[in-house]
Amino acid sequence: MAAQKILILRFSSIGDIVLTTPVVRTLKTQLDNAEIHYCTKPQYEELLSHNPYIDKVHTLSKGLNEVIRDLRAERFDHIIDLHRNLRTWIIKTRLGVRSHSFHKLNREKWLMVNLKINKLPNRHIVDRYMDTVLPLGVKMDTLGLDFFIPEKDEVPPEWLPETHRKEFVAYAIGAQHNTKKLPLNRMIELCDKINKPVVLLGGPEDRAMGSEIEKFFARTTRSAPYEEGLTRLNKKTVIYNACGKYNLNQSASLVKQATHLFTHDTGLMHIGAAFKKQIFSIWGNTIPAFGMYPYRTRFSIFENNRLDCRPCSKIGYQKCPKGHFKCMNESVFDFYLP
Repeated sequence: MAAQKILILRFSSIGDIVLTTPVVRTLKTQLDNAEIHYCTKPQYEELLSHNPYIDKVHTLSKGLNEVIRDLRAERFDHIIDLHRNLRTWIIKTRLGVRSHSFHKLNREKWLMVNLKINKLPNRHIVDRYMDTVLPLGVKMDTLGLDFFIPEKDEVPPEWLPETHRKEFVAYAIGAQHNTKKLPLNRMIELCDKINKPVVLLGGPEDRAMGSEIEKFFARTTRSAPYEEGLTRLNKKTVIYNACGKYNLNQSASLVKQATHLFTHDTGLMHIGAAFKKQIFSIWGNTIPAFGMYPYRTRFSIFENNRLDCRPCSKIGYQKCPKGHFKCMNESVFDFYLP
């Protein structure tokens, strides 16, 4: 039987691509002789190139006409559009094969953001992604999300400070927009309450913030007179700032090794879900009701539901439009770690 060639379109970003992995896996495992191709932006190729359910990754590294020429040469049987924007419409139209497109709920999100009218379905985005492939006879399995780390990017314990080699909690401090992450003083408050060795995760852009947190908890000659008192108070927070020191796969390896994951609404939250970590998910101007909370893993949500201005965006801003940032400044951290 000839291979059934299927092209999946999802151009960005880290979290969104991880959330498409059940579609990839179920297509590959449930269809006879399926050949799965995936098209994305070049900076996200590494997320997909180690996935054993993907036969070939295409990237938007050339002009769109050249990309379409290369895709046309593959002679696909189906296109699964999980991005649904102008470029995916152009690709689908010019390839001229049968396509199935994801419903983005733009109207429902607009109503929620602008009028606070909630017409959003009570369904995770992963399950809505799966609706796209139902016409092919593919159904959701029980395995959740996937993330595959190449052996070269597995981080050995000896790369970490001695204080963090036995066990640690991971805290992903970054986010694409400032209104999706805690301000510095609240990050420090959270790390103090975690009261265990903490590895801070993020990109180079988060390194300065991580250094401020690390500095606050650092043991120095000036703090020596207070050490005995801190011990009596059972203060155990020790910070290792890993922001910008590891690539994405290596950061994922640290998430995999952590006992728990604290995270803003960002890609590492979904990577943590792929590893079935217990997740403490922190939400600011966006809301879990948009359908992108941790999938099929134990999780707790920290959010301020007492505001009539939230959500103020389906994505985020550089600063609070109201100026008070109460969604993050007044959120409550209610948790216990054994």
